[in-house]
Amino acid sequence: MPRINLLPHRESKRKERKLKFLVALGAAAVAAGITAFAAYLMYGQMIDAQQHRNSVLRAQIKTLDKENEEINNLETAKQKYIARMEIIEKLQRSRPEIVHVFDEIVRTLPEGVYLTAIKQTGTTLKFDGIAQSSTRVSSFMRNIDGSQWLRSPALEVVQTTKGSGPGSSFTLTAQQVTSASPDSSGARAAKGKIRKASLGGTGAQQ
Repeated sequence: MPRINLLPHRESKRKERKLKFLVALGAAAVAAGITAFAAYLMYGQMIDAQQHRNSVLRAQIKTLDKENEEINNLETAKQKYIARMEIIEKLQRSRPEIVHVFDEIVRTLPEGVYLTAIKQTGTTLKFDGIAQSSTRVSSFMRNIDGSQWLRSPALEVVQTTKGSGPGSSFTLTAQQVTSASPDSSGARAAKGKIRKASLGGTGAQQ
């Protein structure tokens, strides 16, 4: 029976399997490299796209911040204009009031009382004057209390003057009744009646 040596055949088979394994391993390595490179490119594109979106969003946010600042500036300017308009309207309303006040001072000033100075601070009027007697100062205060444009008389100083004739120097304050005052509408009518009554009785006290 002849003997067959199978060692060379087995060796060639082993080399063939080893070669196939190495080829498959190389193909797998190449495929893995291609996949990794493709993933790198894809993620790079995604990162670039996200960075571009972030840049656009930052630009839009800056634009919105600028618009908000302009809106705030406009709102501030609007409030200033409104305040100025209110001041102008208040001044326009108060223009005829001061005329009424001076006219009312003349009406309430009794005979024998002379004013030397008038000073106004806000709605407070300060009167400096000379009266023939303290009774006439009291009459002046009653007339102010019954006036339509003056109220709340308060005597600060009254003293006898030094000179040849009798008399008293005085300082008193009163409040101007403005259109914004609580008693500037309906109460003026009632105070007008009181003023007329006071003026009617002044002659008896003189």
